[in-house]
Amino acid sequence: MDTQPKNREWKRYPQKDFGRRRSEICKARDFSMSWYLRWCAELREQPYFHRKQWEYVYVIQALWERHCIRPGMRGLAFAVGTEPLPSIFANYGCDILATDILPEKGIEKGWDNQDQLCLGIDSLNKRGLCKEEIFKNRVEYIPLDMNHIPSEIRNYDFNWSSCSFEHLGDMEKGFAFLKNQLKTLKPGGWAVHTTEYNLSSNDDTQDHNDTVIYRHRDIERIVTELRQEGHFVEETDYSLGNLPEDFQVDFQPHEQKVHLRLQVDQYITTSIGLIIRKKES
Repeated sequence: MDTQPKNREWKRYPQKDFGRRRSEICKARDFSMSWYLRWCAELREQPYFHRKQWEYVYVIQALWERHCIRPGMRGLAFAVGTEPLPSIFANYGCDILATDILPEKGIEKGWDNQDQLCLGIDSLNKRGLCKEEIFKNRVEYIPLDMNHIPSEIRNYDFNWSSCSFEHLGDMEKGFAFLKNQLKTLKPGGWAVHTTEYNLSSNDDTQDHNDTVIYRHRDIERIVTELRQEGHFVEETDYSLGNLPEDFQVDFQPHEQKVHLRLQVDQYITTSIGLIIRKKES
C-alpha cells in the first residue's frame, strides 16, 4: 500500500546508532533513526508505524549502505506494484527494470484495488518523486512471473522485492525464487527481499496458500542453503524489539494505528528482511 494512512500517531524515541542493516525483523526503534527519517523525507512521508513503510525504507537503506544506489548502477524490482522505490533510485542515477505479475493475473487475485498491482510504467511515478524526463530515461517496466524468470534478465547490480515471494503458491516456490533471483545479478551483486514472518509458532504455519508465512526454522533453512551454495547472507537478527509498538497487534480487519504486528488468519506475523550477496564466481 503506497498511500500514507491519515491520522497516524507518531512518537519519537531516543536515537541510537545500531549500525548497518542486517537481515532482521521489523522493529519500532527504526522509525526514529536518522537514516529512517532521511528516506521518509525523500518519500515525502512522515514516519508512521506501518510495516510497509518500514519495508520500503529498509530496502533503500540496505542497498544504500552497500553502495548500490549511485549513478550507473542497474537495479531490478520484482512485484513492484506502485512502489515509489524506482523513482527514488532513478533520482540517484540508477537504471531500473521494474517488473510485476501480468495485469490480468493480478486483477484475478484482487491486487488492483489497493495500488498493489503495476498496470504499466505510469503506475510507478504517481507521487512525482522523480522528474518525468529522468524517470522515463531511467525506468523501464515489463510483466514477469517470479516463478519463471526469463534467462535474458541478467547482470544487474542489485535487486529487491517487498513482501512478494510469499505469494508464489507455496513455501518451496518462495525458496526457489530466492535462489533463482540470484541468477539475475552480477557476481557480488546484492539482493534485498522482505517477506512474512510467523511470530506465533515455529511448528504450525500457513503453506500452499495465497500467503505463505515463514517460520524461524524456514528462514534458517534457506539462509543455510544459500550459504552452502557459496552466497553471503547477512547475519539474521530475530530480536522482536522492546518498545510499546512492538507488542501491539493489529487484528483483522487491520484498522489500528500501529501496524507492525498483525493477524493473518490464526497467526501473528510481521515483516522480515533478508540481505543476500551473490557469490563472486
